[in-house]
Amino acid sequence: MISLTDSQKIGMGLTGFGVFFLFFGMMLFFDKALLAIGNILFVSGLSFVIGLERTFRFFFQRHKAKATSFFLGGVFVVLIGWPIVGVVLEIYGFFLLFRGFFPVAVGFIRRVPVLGSLLSLPGIRNLVDKIGESNAMV
Repeated sequence: MISLTDSQKIGMGLTGFGVFFLFFGMMLFFDKALLAIGNILFVSGLSFVIGLERTFRFFFQRHKAKATSFFLGGVFVVLIGWPIVGVVLEIYGFFLLFRGFFPVAVGFIRRVPVLGSLLSLPGIRNLVDKIGESNAMV
């Protein structure tokens, strides 16, 4: 089992609550307040989990400037009160930021017994193969 420091445990809690508030805010027809709280909790939780320096290094790499601007711009747009536009920008930025992780995640999910068989269904397989390619979302 992986041992976590106290700040990483706090970060996991903040990130979990952030994801919950984002999901709940979208379920309640893009509630501005819940989405804003979720964004703040998610970003602060991420910085607690991996540390401030590594968070800045991750977000502010030269080749990830476009993705970071979309993601953080979406957070800002949600905070100023345009939740639907902000969430769309955030989702696009999120996919651009984490596109290198998708092949690893798809490979892992394919090895899970029930989910792997779901991903092998004819209609879903083509979509998952496209997502699983590292350069599919360039």
